[in-house]
Amino acid sequence: MRLFAIVALFSVHFVMADWPQFRGPMANGVTTEINLPLTWSEKENLLWRTELPGPGSSSPIVSGDKVFLTSYSGYGLDPKGPGDMSKLTRHALCLDKKTGKILWNHEVKTDLPNKPFTGTYITTHGYASSSAVTDGKGVFFFMANAGIHAFTVDGKKVWDVSVGDKAHDWGVGSSPILYGDLLIVNAALESNQLLALDRATGKTVWSANGFPASWNTPTIVKVDGHDELIVNSSGKLRAFDPKTGEELWFCQSIKAAELCPSITAHDGIIFIIGSPNGQAMAVKAGGKGDVSSTHIVWKAQKGSNVGSPVYHEGHLYFANDSRGQAVCLDAKTGAVVYEQPLLTKKRDRCYSTPLLSSDRLYFVTRQSGTVVLAAKPQFEVLATNVIADDDSVANASLAVSDGVVFLCSNKFAYAFSKR
Repeated sequence: MRLFAIVALFSVHFVMADWPQFRGPMANGVTTEINLPLTWSEKENLLWRTELPGPGSSSPIVSGDKVFLTSYSGYGLDPKGPGDMSKLTRHALCLDKKTGKILWNHEVKTDLPNKPFTGTYITTHGYASSSAVTDGKGVFFFMANAGIHAFTVDGKKVWDVSVGDKAHDWGVGSSPILYGDLLIVNAALESNQLLALDRATGKTVWSANGFPASWNTPTIVKVDGHDELIVNSSGKLRAFDPKTGEELWFCQSIKAAELCPSITAHDGIIFIIGSPNGQAMAVKAGGKGDVSSTHIVWKAQKGSNVGSPVYHEGHLYFANDSRGQAVCLDAKTGAVVYEQPLLTKKRDRCYSTPLLSSDRLYFVTRQSGTVVLAAKPQFEVLATNVIADDDSVANASLAVSDGVVFLCSNKFAYAFSKR
């Protein structure tokens, strides 16, 4: 059996209690921590709550005693009266992990036009959707056509660089990752590029083109003793050498107007989902050139347009965002094990990636609270956690560190822990 694992390469400052990037230490939505609270509310198991400068859909990350996230203000707070776009301000935020106090707040602006906050599309999630990434010394924020901004964890500005000037009706959805000395960014919407930047200077080390409708966060995998950088785009799943940008192989993939879900992988198989109507695929890792006729294991008509899947004990778990259903697939065959309603409010959706902790799966919904399911191939709701005095939308996925669960809505950042 070939060696295959999702890997995250960080400096010596990375520690296991950290949640240094989108979807956690191994970029797969899984935590080894098992002492998380099952239930919470505005009163139960609440450590702190901090009001944010404005709404945001980025998932929090954690390093040492700090929490990093983003929000925006000045424009786009009300679809009926969005205001003056020139006042749009994005915020790179650092909070104290123990108290929730905002330690620093860097405001980021751009003269480049963004899509107007009216009607649908970007009104769903706003202008601050990309999660930061950290190596314990520096922290890196992707602000769409406002560029990449690098700070020390103490808030000192190091550099900033543009990765493209285009704006999209749906805004940005991907988050940067770190690999060795490189910061890798999927800037498909801003410049149709996958970029590897020198993390110390922001200078481009390599780039690749050709990423239509790709909102997903790149993922590093190890296969047959080498690392591969996997990025999905409409119609094509692609693998690159993360050090050089050389394309290693590609495969026919899901065609969709947007592809947000990142891949997950287990035991030599890459799993991808996408499409509002629901599609999923399993693809063997490795190979050279076009592997479409040799490496596709199965296809299924189930999937999600936004949230990424989680693998656990032979099954894939995710939420279909548009139908509001929790889905479990057999990872070997793609067969549906269950598909059950997840939401309590009509017309609600679930845009987050589930969090797996031991025998539990945590799903953050936009307006129905956080639903906790049993991590098994039988549908069972263990808890539904609603914060009664916060009626704002929650788009972000959870972060975990030292037994604490970090949650963000469009109004507040929260920390929950067993009392």
